[in-house]
Amino acid sequence: MAAEPLDPLGEFRDDMRRLRAECAWKREQTHESLRRYLVEESWETLEAIDSGDPDHLREELGDLLLQIGFHAVIAEESGAFTFDDVVMGIVAKLRRRNPHVFGDASVTDAASVNELWESVKATEKPRDSVFDGLPPGLPALLLADKVLDRAERAGTAVNVPASPDLGDRLLALVAEARAAGVDPEHALRDAVRRVVMPSTSAGGR
Repeated sequence: MAAEPLDPLGEFRDDMRRLRAECAWKREQTHESLRRYLVEESWETLEAIDSGDPDHLREELGDLLLQIGFHAVIAEESGAFTFDDVVMGIVAKLRRRNPHVFGDASVTDAASVNELWESVKATEKPRDSVFDGLPPGLPALLLADKVLDRAERAGTAVNVPASPDLGDRLLALVAEARAAGVDPEHALRDAVRRVVMPSTSAGGR
């Protein structure tokens, strides 16, 4: 049996650097050319979570890590930042935004932890609008959920009109889901899965 690596993340980093240097296909890739793979692996990781299969999830998390490592070593070559910068950056962020663990802040429950995280984040990244920083490419249901969440945190009332317009009705459903503590994106995916699975099983007979 092969010995476990003493520094698995370091071995991964070194292997990615070697692949970038010695593999013709990987050497030709850019941040832009890899965009589609990052999106695909993210969605495949979500699918693995939904499957409930830990082996599947482990594999997909590795594929997602591959994309992160790929982008990091490309950045190294231009001098923008290093693989280790990425790792140490998230370590530093975790320590800053969790002072109840790494500092002397005191919190009593999960909601307080979330409020503390957002408070520290706000000092690090001041924004002109509560909606600044929301990725416009998010799936629509997720984007609507994030917008309503940001507004709620800021104490800003969002008027969801009682309208026959389909978009307004969908937004109202997202608000309803939030009030019930339901993730609307996940709920819709579960509903679609219930439609697809019987059809798939019938097609296989």
